Amino acid sequence: MGATVSNELRVLSQQQITRYHEQGYLLIEGAVSEEWLARLQSASDEFIEESRSLSTSNKKLDLEPDHSAETPRLRRLTNPVDHHPAFAEFTLAGPAADIALDLLGSPARYHHSKLNYKWSDGGEVVDWHQDIQYWPHSDFTPLTIGVYLNDVDDEMGPMGIVPGSHTGELFNLYANDNETWTGSIRADDLPRIDLASANYLKGPAGSITVHNCGCVHGSMPNNSGRVRPLLLQTYSAFDSFPLLGVGANGATGRTSGMLIGQGEPARSLTVHGRTMPAAPDWSRGGYTTIFDVQQDRK
Repeated sequence: MGATVSNELRVLSQQQITRYHEQGYLLIEGAVSEEWLARLQSASDEFIEESRSLSTSNKKLDLEPDHSAETPRLRRLTNPVDHHPAFAEFTLAGPAADIALDLLGSPARYHHSKLNYKWSDGGEVVDWHQDIQYWPHSDFTPLTIGVYLNDVDDEMGPMGIVPGSHTGELFNLYANDNETWTGSIRADDLPRIDLASANYLKGPAGSITVHNCGCVHGSMPNNSGRVRPLLLQTYSAFDSFPLLGVGANGATGRTSGMLIGQGEPARSLTVHGRTMPAAPDWSRGGYTTIFDVQQDRK
């Protein structure tokens, strides 16, 4: 009913894979070739130019409040995979896909992508949080692979990750009223986290970061005069499924759910220890009614 998962390694060593499972994250310097890096930088620049014609954010480009045509300030390009072939190839069949397949086995399931710019001279803080609460899945295999498009040093607000936090407590990202979603860990919960152990992932352009969906992570503002674009793409195991009706799973782009690597879609999943053969994925069409399906079999 399900796919046969291949664990043949493409780019990572077994030592790197072991470290990821133990610590919940990786930093791989020089992982992206100069050719690939130039393609990604060029694609990114296209959207910066496009933003000059905007005065307010839209579904694709999220702008900082003081953005202008003369001095563009972007926060995010949403779902870059859906907007440029270079991003699509890198994520679905390029270096990012190879790393995902090494960590998750082949096939793996693509979930979503984003390009966070963290603009110069005060690009915004990202408070401590975990990702899985934003887009809950049926397990905790989801991971995010990032690539720095520019050199990143301490002044630029690199991402900080608390080692080993991916197997620890899952924190409430609502305010104390349990009604208002803040997307960040409550201040009174932070003392339970060893924030002093956080490792800030800086490195030259082309460095790749990987972090599990349960890792506690965040970043300081970018106080340098340089932009810190970080291209991010999220994947999960082939038999890990996003849970609809909660989080951002309904707004992850038209490519979300695509399998990468070799293998067939999973046709079963395990819930509370019970394996359930599931219907095919009809999210992109092909289903009419139970009457048509059953009559066609007679």
